[in-house]
Amino acid sequence: MNKSNELKKLVIATAVALLCAQAHAADNADARATQAVAALTPDEKIKLVFGYFSTDFNGTKKPEPGIEGAAGFVYGIERLGIPAQQITDAGIGVATQPAAKTPRVRTALPANIAIAASWNPDTGFAGGAMIGNEAHLSGHNVMLAGGADLQRDPRNGRNFEYAGEDPLLTGVMVGAQIRGIQSNHVISTLKHFAYNDQETGRFIADVKIDDPAGRMSDLLGFQIAIERGNPGSVMCSYNRLHGTYACENDFLLNKVLKGDWGYKGYVMSDWGGTHSTIPAALAGLDQQSGWPFDKSPYFNGALLESVQNGHVPEARLNDMAHRILRSMYAHGLMDDPAKVQPERIDYSAHAKTSQAAAEDGIVLLKNDNGVLPLVDSYKTIAIIGGHADAGVLSGGGSSQVYPEGGSPVPNEGPAQFPGPIVYHRSSPLQALAARLHAKFVYHDGKDAAAAATLAAGSDLAIVFATQWTAESVDQSDIKLPHGQDATIAAVAAANRKTVVVLETGSPVTMPWLNAVGAVVEAWYPGTNGGEAIARVLTGEVDAAGRLPATFPADESQLPRPKLDGLGLPEGTRFSVDYNVEGAAVGYKWFDKKGLTPLFAFGHGLSYTTFSYGKLKATPANGTVNVSFNVENTGKRDGKAVPQVYVSRVGGGWEAPKRLGGWDKLALRAGESRDTTVVIDPRLLAVFDGRSHTWKIAAGEYKITLATAADAPLSAVTVKVPARAFAAGAK
Repeated sequence: MNKSNELKKLVIATAVALLCAQAHAADNADARATQAVAALTPDEKIKLVFGYFSTDFNGTKKPEPGIEGAAGFVYGIERLGIPAQQITDAGIGVATQPAAKTPRVRTALPANIAIAASWNPDTGFAGGAMIGNEAHLSGHNVMLAGGADLQRDPRNGRNFEYAGEDPLLTGVMVGAQIRGIQSNHVISTLKHFAYNDQETGRFIADVKIDDPAGRMSDLLGFQIAIERGNPGSVMCSYNRLHGTYACENDFLLNKVLKGDWGYKGYVMSDWGGTHSTIPAALAGLDQQSGWPFDKSPYFNGALLESVQNGHVPEARLNDMAHRILRSMYAHGLMDDPAKVQPERIDYSAHAKTSQAAAEDGIVLLKNDNGVLPLVDSYKTIAIIGGHADAGVLSGGGSSQVYPEGGSPVPNEGPAQFPGPIVYHRSSPLQALAARLHAKFVYHDGKDAAAAATLAAGSDLAIVFATQWTAESVDQSDIKLPHGQDATIAAVAAANRKTVVVLETGSPVTMPWLNAVGAVVEAWYPGTNGGEAIARVLTGEVDAAGRLPATFPADESQLPRPKLDGLGLPEGTRFSVDYNVEGAAVGYKWFDKKGLTPLFAFGHGLSYTTFSYGKLKATPANGTVNVSFNVENTGKRDGKAVPQVYVSRVGGGWEAPKRLGGWDKLALRAGESRDTTVVIDPRLLAVFDGRSHTWKIAAGEYKITLATAADAPLSAVTVKVPARAFAAGAK
């Protein structure tokens, strides 16, 4: 018996059975939703489409059954066995709203940008499954995650909640997180749809972008995330698109999401994102969320009256209720009701899940002369800055997850939203001291001269630099704040063996780069972040992350050197013209303009070495299969992230190349493995606005194997036939 063939047959049979089960579940959910809608009264339908804030706010009390400190609440229909929707933020863990009296303690994942930096869908799924489990055991059945807005600008305050600048990487990683969350019978909400790519003027900014450019950038990221994750809900964003608010934008919600992509779930508004009753309902909004953030309860009595008077067809209200109920049935909310039982949360195991995710996403940016991993031969090590003696930084806003005992660094940052600044109680200093026999001496880094004096008297200096970013506010530039560049420069001048650990939510500039020995991007590393940083610095685990976003040399390299809307009087309406770069986001912009970044998209070093060979590209089933071999040629176990970029010979695209796929391979020292990457056909195509289709032009395409966007290894060309396919197909 050929065991290999038998195994393949078993895998195929299992996959087919799973697909059949999913199709049956979807059909069953449709039927159950149809039956339930037929039994609903008009008032009960309105209950399903109108959501409240589940926290006392601006003099308005939360609904009594709502979970205190949560993001939202929607009444259920008890007589039909339809549970209330208990809604929680966000993609990093079970958050507590800043207005709440007592923050709940839960496990925090690393920032989503750190998860994306893992380039590992399994890491995304595991993290999603962990926070989904904590949500379910906290009584929540809807989670406002994950975020798929592209990083068009490194100054965006919410970049830490998203997955970088590339639509393929974003769609795959966010889709995996959504699958993980929903494996716990919790609806995951994909957000913010669409083009919510800056916080400045987020409630009023009017985005201009041509449809083909949008389809090949931001919208493609959302489309792939929906295909991969099947989220029960999509949240429309605050901003306007071509003059119309996203939550009443017929093009976004009806034509693209529900029409072209065939999305069967429901659309909820962002908190404060609803601006009308009739236009919003007719344009595809299914649920108003977070009253009283909006100016009026548009989807309460006003919607019922609009239906009764014929301004909104009754069939539309039925569709709204059906979509909500279908998602609730499809994702098990009725069959496995969430209950408040936090005593069942395995915090120890979940902290390890968070730690593993952090380790998988920490990026080694620079490592001269083998400064890292640290050897246990230093007598004195100076730890400078970043409150590294106390904990690790987290991002601010509605996604904030609180640690047990509160932040170990109190009274920093704004007292009100999006503050406070919260650190997780996982000290990198303590974690390093548990692994190395050196004497550790700490300095807060606020006095550059004193920090330099300490560094000069030490064998090694590790500077922890922080950049707090948060919802509702963008950075005015991409420099490290609070004079930290001067401190790093002074320390590096005093001690050539200086390591910089960055805890940031976005790319930052590094004027001191040439003077330091090593740079590590740790992002916001979550509940066990200090342990994760220590394990990477000491080489207990490989530096396994790769950049999901380009690090510019400075703001002059950006499509908008000055952020649109920055400095305008509050409430001033303005436009953001994304046609400047169009679909050439991130590394594509740098390629198109011939710019050299500080660090390229996909960049990341390892503690071992890899060789790559046997590159082959073959047309198959309307796309291209790319195969190659990866070998760990070093003496350490490590993780390789081979990346496949595709270019059209002769040009004609928004930029010279696109990410076509990748793999992440954990290889033992000396181990070799073959792998195959299948190019998504949309990454060989151009979206044609006239015919409303994706079109692959016949001709030659260059397939490049690389370790980063600026680090090609080898290339082959392949001839691809012409092909056209629908906007919602692939």
